[in-house]
Amino acid sequence: MEDCSSLRSSDSAGTSEEYEIIDSQLTQDSEPQLNIANNGNMDDLQQELTEVMKEKTSENSSPSGTENKVPPAQKEEKPSNQSVIAEKPTTVTSGDDGSAKPEEKSVKEPDPLSYPRMSASDDCNFQTIENEDSGDYTIFNRVMYLGAASINAPRSESEIQRNMAILNAQAQEQALEVSVSVPSNSEGCVIIYDAATGTEMARFKIDSILFCARGKVDMSEAKCFAFTSSHGETPENAIFQCHVFRCQIPEAVARVLITFAATFRRVPKSKQIKDEKQEGKEHFFDISLEIKEEDSKGNFNVVPRDKEFFKLRTNIEKQLILTVTPAPGSTQMGGIPSTNEELHVERCFGLLIAPGRRVKHADMNLLEMVSMGSNVNDKKSYVISGHWDPADPIFDVLNQETPKDRRVSMTVAIDLVMRGIQEPVRFIIETKVRVYPQNERFWYFSKKPLVHLFSLKLKQVEHSPQGDKQYIVLSVDNLGEVERWRPSTMSLSLNLSSLTSSTLSSLSTGRSPSIASIETPGCDDDSDDDEPLLSGSGEVSKDCPQGELDLWRQVLPKWQAAPQQIPKGVSGLVKRGIPEALRGEVWQLLCGCSDDKEMMETYKVLITKDCASEQGIRRDINRTFPAHDYFKEAGGVGQDALFKISKAYAVYDEEVGYCQGLSFLAAALLLHMPEEQTFCVLVKIMFDYGLRDLFKDGFEILHMRFYQLGKLMEEQLPEIWLHFQEQGVEVHMFASQWFLTLYTAKFPLFMVFHYLDVFLLTGVDSVFQVALALLQMSKKELVSLDFEGILKYFRVSLPKKYRNEDVARQLFKLATSLKVKKLKKYEKEYLAIKEQEALQEDPVVRLERENRRLLEDNMRLERENDDLAHELVTSKISMRHSLDKLEDKFDNLNKEYKSIHSQLGDAEEEKKRLLLEANQVKELLKREVDKGDIESQRNLAIIADYKKICSQLSERLDKEQAANAQTINMYKVKVSKCEKCSGILSPVTGPPGELALEESPLVTKLHQQVRELELELAQTKLALVESECKNQDLVHQLGTAMTELQAAKNTWFQKTLTSFSSLKERTAAGASIGGTTVPTSGAPGSGLQRQPSKESS
Repeated sequence: MEDCSSLRSSDSAGTSEEYEIIDSQLTQDSEPQLNIANNGNMDDLQQELTEVMKEKTSENSSPSGTENKVPPAQKEEKPSNQSVIAEKPTTVTSGDDGSAKPEEKSVKEPDPLSYPRMSASDDCNFQTIENEDSGDYTIFNRVMYLGAASINAPRSESEIQRNMAILNAQAQEQALEVSVSVPSNSEGCVIIYDAATGTEMARFKIDSILFCARGKVDMSEAKCFAFTSSHGETPENAIFQCHVFRCQIPEAVARVLITFAATFRRVPKSKQIKDEKQEGKEHFFDISLEIKEEDSKGNFNVVPRDKEFFKLRTNIEKQLILTVTPAPGSTQMGGIPSTNEELHVERCFGLLIAPGRRVKHADMNLLEMVSMGSNVNDKKSYVISGHWDPADPIFDVLNQETPKDRRVSMTVAIDLVMRGIQEPVRFIIETKVRVYPQNERFWYFSKKPLVHLFSLKLKQVEHSPQGDKQYIVLSVDNLGEVERWRPSTMSLSLNLSSLTSSTLSSLSTGRSPSIASIETPGCDDDSDDDEPLLSGSGEVSKDCPQGELDLWRQVLPKWQAAPQQIPKGVSGLVKRGIPEALRGEVWQLLCGCSDDKEMMETYKVLITKDCASEQGIRRDINRTFPAHDYFKEAGGVGQDALFKISKAYAVYDEEVGYCQGLSFLAAALLLHMPEEQTFCVLVKIMFDYGLRDLFKDGFEILHMRFYQLGKLMEEQLPEIWLHFQEQGVEVHMFASQWFLTLYTAKFPLFMVFHYLDVFLLTGVDSVFQVALALLQMSKKELVSLDFEGILKYFRVSLPKKYRNEDVARQLFKLATSLKVKKLKKYEKEYLAIKEQEALQEDPVVRLERENRRLLEDNMRLERENDDLAHELVTSKISMRHSLDKLEDKFDNLNKEYKSIHSQLGDAEEEKKRLLLEANQVKELLKREVDKGDIESQRNLAIIADYKKICSQLSERLDKEQAANAQTINMYKVKVSKCEKCSGILSPVTGPPGELALEESPLVTKLHQQVRELELELAQTKLALVESECKNQDLVHQLGTAMTELQAAKNTWFQKTLTSFSSLKERTAAGASIGGTTVPTSGAPGSGLQRQPSKESS
């Protein structure tokens, strides 16, 4: 339950894992709270908690009308904050009617009739009684028992509330008044007494009570409370019941809940151990640390580790894997006495990490937990994995490239909850790391985990109600790094019993034993249990010598350039084992499908089709490589890809269909390449290497392979052959899986991958070579076993023998040296024997067999015919549907074509009309331009005339001025000679001989005419310039009109006519500028008008 007011125990008896007390009035939005008596008064609350939780001595007087108490003896009890943990279920027997039968009393129980009864005015009362044998009890009187109901979800508050409401509504009159006795600790029982007679009705042990809740405050069940209990010896046959009670007032319900809470928490005094002088016990643990990084396929691979640091890469998702294992050694480690008792890890409370050393607890950063639990192969080991996001700014130090001469420290911590220890225990590991760029590749490295030895010193303090020991932690010490030859989940298993005493001693002190001191795992077949090795077991190292990599670098470019021809030297390299990082590419080159795009496209089509074998494929996939992380998760990425490949091949090869065991081969290929490429290689193996022939014709070819292997055994391994004949062991009993799955089903992955290297190079002959090598290397064991032992050896011991890579390499070295040249001879012998058997066989039997075969073929063909007919009908329906759609589409397109054709005709007519209008506009523009040219020429002629007139007037003016000057001079001379006339003239102030005469009106008039002509000349020049500018505007407007003519559709013609009309008006106005009055600077406000010139005398 998620209710914050729950009080729960970590373990409970019966079928439960916990029991809880819930105040149901809480809602999701409310704060955690408890409904306490007297409406939550703080003084009353303090008094209640003081009396109940700490069990102080209560006063003899009690609040009136609420409670009466008998003072208990003055005893102190240390309250326990640890929830009661029940290791074994406690059984409460059920009667025939389903109600709990009261058990016989082993201690003196309180008698409710022996205590004083409360008055009727008391709504609800309780009494606290102390019994020397059974401890304190709190008895609640005047409680109404409403009944019990079966319940399917005993921890569901909603279910309890529903039953409470139903029983409260139905049992108003049938309710039975009872007294409820609640013990003070978890060792007692809740006892229900009849209030009238005091007889015991039922009792429930505390560890069988799963859940306790009260009614909602705002409902009619506010006075009710209920608890659920389990009845049954095992979880399978357990029955859960909900018992509902009602008090007289709602406040009494809170008192009941507080009493139940105190009961759940307390451990009885008799079970507590208070031996302060007891010496602490020391336990030793090995905690190994592995770091994994995500690859391009979404898998997590172990990062390399140097002698003293891990090699990490930047900006790559990571996982931390920590394995907690009891350290090897029995009684003494480093001179310190240790205990034989094992501490069980219940769960991991948190996985933390921080950069640096000696990090404070508050500076550690919690990682997201991925998984936790016991190791599949080693139940004593506990494995924790967490997700590390390097993009988190907190881990910037661990996500930045480290200089070559530097290392970065990192601290990893785990908080483990161990059985018998109240608080989580923190184990801290400090290590160094070096961070490389994201695209860094490590060709040669070690994947040995970092192992630290820890000492945990404990002190026993008390017992749980079930008798389990309780401890407190005295110290946790990290004794430093040790080297263990200890397998991980998929690595080589090693039984400590196979080590010598000196080796065990070296392991105990943290020293790494030499390989010479360890017996070869293949030499001790009884070192493991009888469980067969899971498929997909074993860890394949990516270590490869530099010299080997250099040889591959030399041949791979040549091979990739010419895939059809295998370069010289490749055969020897493949037989020694292809490096793990190159296997996917080399396997495709060996098969000749490194770039088969057509088959890849076929695969994409095949996975969309239905397959009749899907159910069988899914069943086999769940059993394929269960020990490998990539295929372990049901419905995960690995199983999904494997399902699609198997389904695609079943659809592709209809004659054979899905072959049982094919998924093992596909899984081995899928670990090295994508789905499409895996399918291409699988098809090549099935067709080109003849593996599909083994499944055809009633496994006829497979039986021939058994005969060939038997003849080879008889020739090369006569002792084993004779022993098998004596024991009745036939070849098919142990070799059928070898041929059908190519050794991929049971053997470790290192041997599987190495065999596929050899098989893709040499073909089916390698199956016989490896089979003979397996038998020869196990000759000593096989000849000493009986029939059952031989079969068990092949099933269990033989695969485990080759978990050691050195032993597997010896196997392939021996296998490649064996000769199997007589396979063709044995094939002919087998065919001859079959022909002879057919001749000697009764014709009736032979014909019946052939008839059965023909019937099977006929049924198969009929099924295929039915499938084809169904497919044909489906295709016809689909084609008819498609044809209808196409016809509808054709009709729509035809209508659209006609509409567009009509629009095209309209557009052509509009085009013709527009062209006609354009021609008219062109002619109009041409006329306007010609008219403008004529006006311009006329203006030019006028200007020329003006110029000529002006020049003539100028010449005439000069002549008149000269003549007038002579006349004036002549008159002056004559007047000066006359004495009479000379006096009339004004005196001359100038030099002698000169007369000061005023200018005559004629001269003034002439000067005025000259100015008018000059002004008229300037105006004529200005009109000429304006005419030229207007001419240019007309040319520009003509080009603009031609451009607009192409785009205009509706109103362009009217706009053009309007523009030209206005242009014409402006041109006419400009042409008449010669007669316009222009103001002059010499005579403001006055005007000059052109007048015909007159000659003056």
